[in-house]
Amino acid sequence: MTGTPSVVFVVDDDRSVREGVKRLLESREIQAETFATAEAFLACPRPDAPACLVLDIQLPGAGGLDLQHALNRSARTLPIIFITGHGDVPRSVQAMKAGAVEFLTKPFRSERLLDAVRDALACDRADREARAAQDALRARVTSLTRRERDVMDLLVSGLLNKQVATRLGIAEITVKVRRAAVMRKMRAPSLVDLARMVDRAGAPPRGRT
Repeated sequence: MTGTPSVVFVVDDDRSVREGVKRLLESREIQAETFATAEAFLACPRPDAPACLVLDIQLPGAGGLDLQHALNRSARTLPIIFITGHGDVPRSVQAMKAGAVEFLTKPFRSERLLDAVRDALACDRADREARAAQDALRARVTSLTRRERDVMDLLVSGLLNKQVATRLGIAEITVKVRRAAVMRKMRAPSLVDLARMVDRAGAPPRGRT
């Protein structure tokens, strides 16, 4: 995933700004796609790649903050760098509180924008890798049978094999067999590692019976 080409989306109703930012990014071998409105951006399919959004706060139709809120409500959020010629403190504070990584007032220095873009792309790449790792862990948990999951949940809570057997009303040897299956399917070297995996996976659905 680290080697996946990244893309920067530029949304600004000023054509000269859009084209200027696009030229700047492409001069650094960063792919860029431009849009004049928030609606045009939302209507365009996005590639499955690390990305960020360079967004004007003042747009015809839905404004930059509206687009930020729409993205925050969706399953595919993006790091956002706001740019504006009409910046004010309340709007910048609102944008940053909603998760913007930077707020630049036009005219801005090229290197400052490039630094912000690099930081945003690195952030999105790290988020995507973390989500992929969590999805892989959840898939392992889901592969467990319901009985294996019962054993795992009690083991990671700190109970010993004998205590798990008593709690579930099964033989201790059965607990050991299911524990071995859990460790193998989860690819966990130890119970400590297993507990960390379960924590990182969150609470995915239980497996089959």
